[in-house]
Amino acid sequence: MIELKSKEEIEIMREGGRRHARILRALKDMVEPGVSSFVLEEKARELIEKEEGEASFLGYSPEGANRPFPAALCFSVNDEVVHGIPNEKEYIIKEGDLITLDIGFTYKGFITDSAITVVSGNGTDETKALIKATREALEAGIKAVKPGRFVGDIGAAVASVAKDAGFSIAKGLSGHGVGYAVHEDPFVPNEGARGTGEELRPGMVIAIEPMLTLGGGKVVFDNEDGYTYRTKDGSLAAHFEHTVAVTEDGHIVLTRE
Repeated sequence: MIELKSKEEIEIMREGGRRHARILRALKDMVEPGVSSFVLEEKARELIEKEEGEASFLGYSPEGANRPFPAALCFSVNDEVVHGIPNEKEYIIKEGDLITLDIGFTYKGFITDSAITVVSGNGTDETKALIKATREALEAGIKAVKPGRFVGDIGAAVASVAKDAGFSIAKGLSGHGVGYAVHEDPFVPNEGARGTGEELRPGMVIAIEPMLTLGGGKVVFDNEDGYTYRTKDGSLAAHFEHTVAVTEDGHIVLTRE
């Protein structure tokens, strides 16, 4: 069931989203060769506390999980698409790595969700193009958000950018409602047909999160850690995400400064 948020609740989420954006910007600035995933996890917790919030992912148990998520930060490297764990096996960032930083931030009881992908060091033209296309896919998905449109319109917009850029959508992974919980209805696809799925209504708050790959788009689940999704063919992946509120005349991106 979709739970609409009031204007007052969305305003709380807007303030939480600003704080969330500051946290991600600070973590992004730390990504460089030689930095440890342990250090980034510690910094994420420190910044979340400084911004007077709570780590939404830490201790969260999504449906089907065999244990709670053990970190505040999802830290995914290269072929890891989403939900990488930074604080169980230390990873030292290398030159050219693609690093995805994904955080859930709870402020005054309301959750926002946002992610960015950063290249460590210089990167290749190909990795830079992948990051650019994924960011542009997110912006296209956001632009499709208006009352009376449908979640399928978002997916169609995301997929169109990916196709034009020559990249694949990570199969089976999607956006979602957010606010009272980390994951809520509706399902927000990264592929789809316009005019299909749930209708967008004022008060809906959704996380739009395109995930693009250099390869074929199929993903596999890491049964060992119970959370990480990787590309099946080992190709690089990028992920960008914003929390967006549907308004009476369009939308508000909540997780921008």
